[in-house]
Amino acid sequence: MRMIRRCYDWVLSWADTRYGLPALFLLAFAEASFFPVPPDVLLMALALSAPFRAFRFALIATAGSVVGGLLGYAIGWGFWGVVEDSFYTYVPGVSAAGFAQVRDLFARYDFWTVFAAGFTPIPYKIFTIAAGAFHINFPVFVLASLVGRGLRFFLVAALFYYFGRPARQLIEKYFNLFSIVLLIAIIVVVLMIKMIM
Repeated sequence: MRMIRRCYDWVLSWADTRYGLPALFLLAFAEASFFPVPPDVLLMALALSAPFRAFRFALIATAGSVVGGLLGYAIGWGFWGVVEDSFYTYVPGVSAAGFAQVRDLFARYDFWTVFAAGFTPIPYKIFTIAAGAFHINFPVFVLASLVGRGLRFFLVAALFYYFGRPARQLIEKYFNLFSIVLLIAIIVVVLMIKMIM
């Protein structure tokens, strides 16, 4: 935990430099395929310092994350046989059995599985690599990543744009809860549409 906290503080330090925007893109890129700290941390710091540019920051985070997701997909698609053992060793909480459950989710709900991983606090990198390893339809993967990550980052940006500093306290305290509640609401709507049709 101490190492993650150091990474968190290091990421925040970029907000006070002129390299904040490139750092946001690179952080979003890295987090989508291998880095443990989510880009929301830097996105919030940048949006807090310049709320009128919050949507621009969200766009940069979305672009970086989707491009990073493509790297994760490529790792899974082309190198899964090489990285499989180290993946289970170095990614906490992931086992071969858990990965098999992810495969089942992809088989039944490919778009919604990627969307959920992109929007919620679920580690997105696990799902980008898994999508490649299981050869998920590539255009579906890109679209779901774009929608899921875009909604997540633009929601954060909107809170800062409209509410400023109080939004940071609200997000830091309740972001996971907000994203899970919104995801449940989306799932309910999708199920209702399926039942009607």
